[in-house]
Amino acid sequence: MSFEVAPGQTVAAGAPLVILEAMKMQHVLEAASGGIVRELLAAVGQTVAQDDLLVLLEAAEVAGAQGGGQAALDLDRIRPDLAEVIARHAMGLDEARPAAVARRHASGARTARENIADLVDDGSFVEYGALAIAAQWSRRTLDDLHRNTPADGIITGLGTVNASHCDAERARCLVLCYDYTVLAGTQGAHNHKKTDRVLLLAEQWRVPVVLFAEGGGGRPGDVDWPGVAWLDVTTFHHFARMSGLVPRVGVVNGYCFAGNAAILGCCDVIIATASSCIGMGGPAMIEGGGLGKYRPQEVGPMSVQVPNGVVDIAVRDEAEAVAVTRQYLSYFQGPRSDWSAQDPRKLRHLIPENRLRVYDIREVIDTLCDDGSVLELRRAYGVGIVTALVRIEGEPFALIANDPRQLGGAIDAVAAEKAGRFLQLADAFDLPVISLCDTPGFMVGPQAEEAATVRRVSRMFVTAASMTVPVFTVVLRKGYGLGAQAMAAGGFAAPFFTIAWPSGEFGAMGIEGSVRLGFRKEMEAIDDPAEREAYFQSMVAQAYERGKALNMAAHLEIDDVIDPAQTRHWIMRGLRSVPKPPRREGRKRNFIDTW
Repeated sequence: MSFEVAPGQTVAAGAPLVILEAMKMQHVLEAASGGIVRELLAAVGQTVAQDDLLVLLEAAEVAGAQGGGQAALDLDRIRPDLAEVIARHAMGLDEARPAAVARRHASGARTARENIADLVDDGSFVEYGALAIAAQWSRRTLDDLHRNTPADGIITGLGTVNASHCDAERARCLVLCYDYTVLAGTQGAHNHKKTDRVLLLAEQWRVPVVLFAEGGGGRPGDVDWPGVAWLDVTTFHHFARMSGLVPRVGVVNGYCFAGNAAILGCCDVIIATASSCIGMGGPAMIEGGGLGKYRPQEVGPMSVQVPNGVVDIAVRDEAEAVAVTRQYLSYFQGPRSDWSAQDPRKLRHLIPENRLRVYDIREVIDTLCDDGSVLELRRAYGVGIVTALVRIEGEPFALIANDPRQLGGAIDAVAAEKAGRFLQLADAFDLPVISLCDTPGFMVGPQAEEAATVRRVSRMFVTAASMTVPVFTVVLRKGYGLGAQAMAAGGFAAPFFTIAWPSGEFGAMGIEGSVRLGFRKEMEAIDDPAEREAYFQSMVAQAYERGKALNMAAHLEIDDVIDPAQTRHWIMRGLRSVPKPPRREGRKRNFIDTW
């Protein structure tokens, strides 16, 4: 206990008289009215009890007495403790690091904070762990660490993306952004701790994740952290455990090696700029392993990582990468009301009347789907099948389609693997599937078998058989054999509907091949080549009549043959006829394959 007044002192109402201390907290006893202090009834430091008399105050009219009244509150005053916090936060902003920002811009790249600001909606980002610094205080000054290792090289936080087009819950987004201007974007001790903290939040509350993964992996310079090899860090486990739970997008610009590449590889989709290089080890690690000396640009450039399927979407620069990221997330945020589409009658004319003539499947897709809504994944990999996220009448779908310009539409091992993995992605996040079928079947032959085709093409069957989202199959032209069944979720009776355009043709195998095999003896018995060819063509014509779409529908092996202009109507009628079951808590699928 201590006194704030002395005997004989005049005080005003509200003036502090005594400071009482209880449980380490100070409590101020104030004057109930103005008056004169006549006597102090206790001693400084004395322990007092409830109802003890402490000050004898004689009531009196008080004019100009000290300590009276409440001072006007200055809402703009910054207290010293708050000023310190503001200053510390400011040290991590781009404005406080002009030299680092200038170097970044000189390389043609944006800063981490510039990318985040472009991605999230204005004013929505809340940063977690902004005051972290590298665990190097025994070898560097605190001021140095605060100025040069802000946020310990990774910016983490929550915001919204596309909130103007969807409800607030769907717009939520967690951002993990390695900062290449801080220790080359390496993963440090506090860096991992921050990442784990927000990943656990995202897992608990099911928040989609965007990862900007530029950086060089583990950081050997963090000496002020107990441990030896750090192989017990949990970041990779936590991030991998989220597979199939929420959408996860990885974005790369520049160099992404080692630990950064490992966490990137766990993402559902990887978007990378033209200047990116991605590898499980950078030049130093490669040289240290005795594998030679290489420049960073030689390790996993886009000329390698795009055609081999590591990168799902190749873009020019970070601005396009962020724009594509926003578009990708939008397909998991529900329908859009602002859509337009081409005249559907154009679809009647996109399949050539000559049944052997190729056509552009992407023109069909662009005409069928809403304008500007097609986002193709892994375009340069598994080129025989197109995999794309699309919209029809604003509703999001996953779409697969055979490309007749590649192997005549035959499905090889790589294309099947790509399609099967894409179907996992669609099912995990409840995207209905549109399948545009035009295939003579699976690719066969000795060379095909060297690619483990038997196992790899079967991924389409086992994935489709485990899906719960509806599949809408449209046969544009060829629907032959096991390949056509794979494009129809395992068989023509498996989709919610299987329909064909008038150009559709069907068979257990390709018509020409089936005639050559089935009528080999008859053809060999004909000596005249012209007569033999005429016989062959007549058998082909008969087989085509049997396998044409109208005959298939008459035998109820497909649900209908439609006017191509009605395709959007069929798809939307199908979608609106399928109830949407409530999403169960947790994962729908255990995980989505990384490959």
